[in-house]
Amino acid sequence: MDHAQRLKDKVALVTGAGQGIGRAIAVRLAQEGARVAVNGRTAHPKIQAAARETGGISVVADIADGVQVERMVAAVAKQLGTIDILVANAAYMTMMPFLEQDPADWWKHLNVNLTGHLACIHAVVPGMRRLGGGNIIIIGSIFGIEGWKNASAYSASKSGLTALGASLAEELRPENIHVSIVHPGVVDTPQLQVDAKDLNITVEEVKAMYARDIPMGRIGTPQEVAATVAFLAAEGGPIFSGRSLQINGGQNRCSG
Repeated sequence: MDHAQRLKDKVALVTGAGQGIGRAIAVRLAQEGARVAVNGRTAHPKIQAAARETGGISVVADIADGVQVERMVAAVAKQLGTIDILVANAAYMTMMPFLEQDPADWWKHLNVNLTGHLACIHAVVPGMRRLGGGNIIIIGSIFGIEGWKNASAYSASKSGLTALGASLAEELRPENIHVSIVHPGVVDTPQLQVDAKDLNITVEEVKAMYARDIPMGRIGTPQEVAATVAFLAAEGGPIFSGRSLQINGGQNRCSG
């Protein structure tokens, strides 16, 4: 499919881009003309493959480590240029009953899903200020909107991203830096394996179960999320600054 070059010569960093939603976003931004850096926690072959697919570069960093994040952003600037677009997508998820969860696992959710993204934003904003603007798209989750059984840590960490994004949008908007939050519903990604394990059913059974509650009649695709992110990274950034967009096939009403 041909896409308009809305992002020609823009530099984008997508965290957690080895598979699923992150990889689809990286590919779509590249199709729209952006020079893309794909991030992964380790130098996994999936990250290398995503870099080849986008024609961009791979950058390894654990976003829970602020020092690694600073080095990553510097490496992107050196190889591609100052970052215009940050897609804060990387995530960690386990599922288990609240009282059975190791506190260390709870904090890992927060350190990756919430404060890890905070570190990424902190690292890219100075460059965006020098450029005179930028777009930051934070990937949340329906779990952070509605809550989810056996996913209290993940849900809490994703919920925090809404307040983070809305607050930063108010602060950064006068500098032409726009922040928006995308909350995907149930999407067909490898992450559904976590749900299947928790429910002790197959991934296909998980997909069918979730689809029954979605008016659209099916779960979403990574490409549908990526299309929304590309719009926000281009002309949609200012008008949706500080807003949350829910991509869920009509499962619940959008909030903002």
